[in-house]
Order: sequence, then C-alpha cells, then structure tokens
Amino acid sequence: MKIGLLGYGKMGKTIEAIAIERGHNIAWKISKSNRAELNADLLIEADVVIEFTRPEFAVENINFCIDNKVPVVVGTTGWYSEFEEIKSKTLHNKAALFYATNFSVGVNLFWKLNKQLAQLMNANPQYKAKIEEVHHIHKLDEPSGTGITTAEGIIENHEAYAKWKLNDASETNLPIYSYREGEVPGTHRVIWTSEEDKIMLEHEAFGRKGFASGAVLAAEWLNGKEGIFTMTDMLA
Repeated sequence: MKIGLLGYGKMGKTIEAIAIERGHNIAWKISKSNRAELNADLLIEADVVIEFTRPEFAVENINFCIDNKVPVVVGTTGWYSEFEEIKSKTLHNKAALFYATNFSVGVNLFWKLNKQLAQLMNANPQYKAKIEEVHHIHKLDEPSGTGITTAEGIIENHEAYAKWKLNDASETNLPIYSYREGEVPGTHRVIWTSEEDKIMLEHEAFGRKGFASGAVLAAEWLNGKEGIFTMTDMLA
C-alpha cells in the first residue's frame, strides 16, 4: 500500500518507520516546509493519507482528501467543531474518513474500563471524579482530545455529571486538569475520591510508537472502504 503523510514531525517520522516495517511504501511526505508542493496529482498517488498536523490545518487537509476521494486517517485533534460539515461532505462524496482522538489500542481499552467504572460509581455517590492529563509542552489543544473523550465516557455513564470543564469542579461539572511538562508522551488519570479512599484508573504512554502503530493499522483497515469510521469500528 502507498501511504501519503500529511505532517512530517516527530509523529510523522514514527509513522513512516512503522509503515515501512509493515511493508508499505511512502508515496510522499508533506510538512510545513514543502506545503506548496501538495496538489491533486500528488495526493492521488497515495492509496491512503495519514494526517497528523495542527488543528488550524486539519480541516483544509481533510477537505482536500475528501474532494479527491483519497481515504484519510486523521490523528489531529482540536477541529471537531467542523465535524458535522466534514461528515456530510464525506458521505455525499462517498469518500472515507477515519478519525480518533487517540489511536493507541491501550487507550481504547482504558476508555472501556473508564465507562464500566463510571457505571459502577452511579451506585456510590460518595465518590467524586476528576481527570488529570499530562502532555509534552508542544501540545496545543487543552484539554487534549483524549482527555475530552475520557470525560465523555464518564458523563454518558454517570448521572451526576452534565458536562466537563477545564479546572472547574463546581456544580455538575466534571473537572479536567491539564498539565504540560517536558516531553511527556501522554498520561491520563481518572480519579474517584471519597472521604475514606481513592480509586484511580491510569494510562501512561511510554512513547509515540503506540499512537503511530494504531494509525498505520487504521490506514490498512480503511483502504478500499467508504464512510466514516473510528477505532471502535476497527477494534470490533
């Protein structure tokens, strides 16, 4: 399979290495420095595009792939306010979009456990929840897409919480505390605390490889499909 890389920073380079290990070819690599080279003729040289850039570029990149019917796997977060428009366009064009706030298999298992724990806590109102996340100093969105998805899993399964809020535990808010430190790949904690004890569910990434591997697996899975998909579809 020929893979195009939209975004060639640290994550893009890790994706490239894993894709080559798995026997794929890199059709082209677009970064900030050679953005002007991207055109429709170049784009369609790829069977699938993997997009890891920045929130302000993601929508334009996704639309370009949809317009040219090149399947795209999107790892950038922070663009979801445009999701409904992107969804409508993808379905209308019979294109293919795979998006995820986190491509790590481990994180997706963490989310499943998170939902189950939230359901159990409904019968134990003495426990109050909060989310803590730690990322490297280069990460732009706050909270992260992973943190938001974690919060949504609790809100969907626990009647005490109506919405998440950054650094705010008042009323029916589920607080997310977001920290940026050094080169931390990503750590997420769900903490339930009562007056007597504390229960904590944590996922800690050791590097970018887990995210990159998941993105390559998603590209393999998406090739030849039409529609909109997430990690839930692939892992099923």
